[in-house]
Amino acid sequence: QVQLVESGGGLVQPGGSLRLSCAVSGTAFSTYVLGWYRQTPGKQRDLVATISSGGSTTYADSMKGRFTISRNNLVRTVYLQMNNLKPEDTAVYYCKATKYGLEFWGKGTLVTVSS
Repeated sequence: QVQLVESGGGLVQPGGSLRLSCAVSGTAFSTYVLGWYRQTPGKQRDLVATISSGGSTTYADSMKGRFTISRNNLVRTVYLQMNNLKPEDTAVYYCKATKYGLEFWGKGTLVTVSS
């Protein structure tokens, strides 16, 4: 069974930075496609960024240049570095691991951007 645990959320002022982490249990971590998503109340969960097993990355347009996804296969963790945060980035951030069409989700971490 694959389990994901996010951490690193919190309250930050506009223009500030946060780094989210997602620790992934289970075997074959290096083969997973990993992603970060976010959701606000009453809205669908939206893609933030993904990273393949080979390290290729994709980003939602509004995050390009501000957010960076990375992974460390040795410690089975995926990261999301978020810079120049804006109030509209306020959301619960979730990480997802995908392999062979199976999806595994964490429970999320809340990021609040406010002065």
